[in-house]
Amino acid sequence: MCKFIVIGIADETKPVLSDELKSIIANTRYFSGGKRHYELVADLLPAHHQWIEVVVPLKPTFDQYRQIDGTLVVFASGDPLFFGIANTLKREFPGDSLKVYSTFNSVQMLAQHCLIPYGNMVVATLTGRPWENLDQELIHGTSLIGVLTDRRKTPAAIGQYMLAAGLTNYKVYLGERMGGARQQVRELSVKELAETETVMPNCLILGKLEHYKRVAGIDEKDFHYLEGRPKMITKRSIRLMSLSMLKLDTAKVFWDIGFCTGSVSIEAKQMAPHLSVFAIEKREESRELMAKNQIKFRIPGIQATIGDFYNFNLDEWPLPDRIFIGGHGGRLLEMMERLNHYLKPGGILVFNAVSAETAQAFQEAAAHCSLTISDTMLLQQDNHNPVTIFQATKPEQSQASSNTSKN
Repeated sequence: MCKFIVIGIADETKPVLSDELKSIIANTRYFSGGKRHYELVADLLPAHHQWIEVVVPLKPTFDQYRQIDGTLVVFASGDPLFFGIANTLKREFPGDSLKVYSTFNSVQMLAQHCLIPYGNMVVATLTGRPWENLDQELIHGTSLIGVLTDRRKTPAAIGQYMLAAGLTNYKVYLGERMGGARQQVRELSVKELAETETVMPNCLILGKLEHYKRVAGIDEKDFHYLEGRPKMITKRSIRLMSLSMLKLDTAKVFWDIGFCTGSVSIEAKQMAPHLSVFAIEKREESRELMAKNQIKFRIPGIQATIGDFYNFNLDEWPLPDRIFIGGHGGRLLEMMERLNHYLKPGGILVFNAVSAETAQAFQEAAAHCSLTISDTMLLQQDNHNPVTIFQATKPEQSQASSNTSKN
């Protein structure tokens, strides 16, 4: 059984350790950490030490840990319990001894350097995590956001991501190599961040400069829409009821099929910022419409594709637990069959029928796919045609064999 001792260090070229930690290190043989950690502590380790480099994926590293009978010192950045390896060790080695020695984490050091009161700061980690972690805070308009980066979601990538959604209402504090002689701190705009080269490790603090007021139920006239075709948009009352039937609060992945202006995707993401949203539309002009509307309503995190649904490889997207059909090109049954193949058990599909014929076609297609019509509502907005909103649910026990291999 392994006895883990996890030591948090800053980015100092010669870490200053307490006498207690020096004694632990002097009497230990096995050590571990990232490549950068080894560069920082190598001179402090005993002559005949053995080093296990932490690499991703972590399984090979943990397999080596399991061979150790005795003490293993693991070096980590800052506070190992702050989205750090100590949490992973607790989960992976629940029966083993664990002791943690922490120092300030990088976001704390950045806040202290910039004299930012950070008691109410919310931290969004993108270190090996999805963009939705940051989306939630940006859409909610959180006043102070600490952001942990990685080699893909770099400060420049984050700046570009925010710019693409019109989220320029934040001041950026950028910290690199926090805690050592090589530390560098800069104050930037979001535009400047998008063009900035950085070195690892780094972190950000986003401080809100201006509040963006959001409205639940965006008026359709406020969207950019297809030129000459203002009616080609899901109307506000229909959109809100459709989203209500989708039960987005418990959803994870949402597919918007035939997004046109992007109104449903945008309202869904605003309503449920935790969602992973994937949308497809065949009209090339909708590419610009979606981009313009995301900027106008400050909505990040919609992965929009222009292409023919019937030819697009849906295996590229994660399996949905919610689907909205905004257009079907007269091939509703074929579309339903294809979507049902991917929809998770217990998932919900919502469709708006604008005529008795399409309502009948949807009900027949749902029955063919063994989906249950679990709710319906007839709505009419102003002098527009009445619309029947259908909610169809996939039974929990029905799971296509091809779905079992995907998460």
